[in-house]
Amino acid sequence: MNETNHSRVTEFVLLGLCSSQELQPFLFLIFSLLYLAILLGNFLIILTVTSDSRLHTPMYFLLANLSFIDICVASFATPKMIADFLVEHKTISFDACLAQIFSVHLFAGGEMVILVSMAYDRYVAICKPLHYMTIMSRRVCIILVLISWCVGFIHTTSQLAFTVNLPFCGPNQVDSFFCDLPLVTKLACTDTYVISLLIVADSGFLSLSSFLLLVVSYTVILITVRNRSCASMAKARSTLTAHITVVTLFFGPCIFIYVWPFSGYSVDKVLAVFYTIFTPILNPVIYTLRNKEMKAAMAKLKSRYLKSGQVSAVIRNTLFLETK
Repeated sequence: MNETNHSRVTEFVLLGLCSSQELQPFLFLIFSLLYLAILLGNFLIILTVTSDSRLHTPMYFLLANLSFIDICVASFATPKMIADFLVEHKTISFDACLAQIFSVHLFAGGEMVILVSMAYDRYVAICKPLHYMTIMSRRVCIILVLISWCVGFIHTTSQLAFTVNLPFCGPNQVDSFFCDLPLVTKLACTDTYVISLLIVADSGFLSLSSFLLLVVSYTVILITVRNRSCASMAKARSTLTAHITVVTLFFGPCIFIYVWPFSGYSVDKVLAVFYTIFTPILNPVIYTLRNKEMKAAMAKLKSRYLKSGQVSAVIRNTLFLETK
């Protein structure tokens, strides 16, 4: 009898961002444009880094990987959220819900480690410039990226282990636009107090430890260049400003949600939108507007692929192939 009750919930109802039907078409348009901007902005960074040999350096290799993870962070739930704006009854299957939980912690955990790796890269470049290319070799950069995915996988597996065997036999309404783990566990037909504490401890440990490593890294960098020339200090500040801004924008919502788990659901929705939508769209803007090398490479890319008549030739060739 208990097994029958536990297998009753086969899908969850997502309450979405708001209940107002009048706002749904407006939100559909806004978030469609934002998601398109995320894809275009981050793909542009990846294309620019891979196509320009001057950007084949550790810093830009890690930046391209950050852009790829940003695309993943924005894509695990945003397309469904956009589609749900057009329907009144927003549902998600149990398996798809688990897939969202798996994805968000995989990508978020990976992004934290990538940001720490970028901080380490800046530390070596500014504090040990003579040994930079030796320490930050291609092999080391690949290892750092692999570590980020491994940490994300271990983190999300440990989080999913708390949920996959929980009995869901009653309420199935998730007060968000995606299956957020703390909200889903509250729907289980058992006492989840201990599990909720373990979830918060797991995510909180990863978030806080990564954030503290970043703070220590950037503090050491600033202290190191403090006694150097004004030009070196200005360059270091200019480089670090973009990194620190991105770190703050990403870790702020994550730490608030998981380390301060007693916030209201409406606040959690705003913060969830922030780190799944606005952080991935702000990262390309922050890194390109403050980076002369990226702007020069993008200008070169534009002149290479958008020459007079080249775009129309590509369109004509595409149409010819389709009609052939």
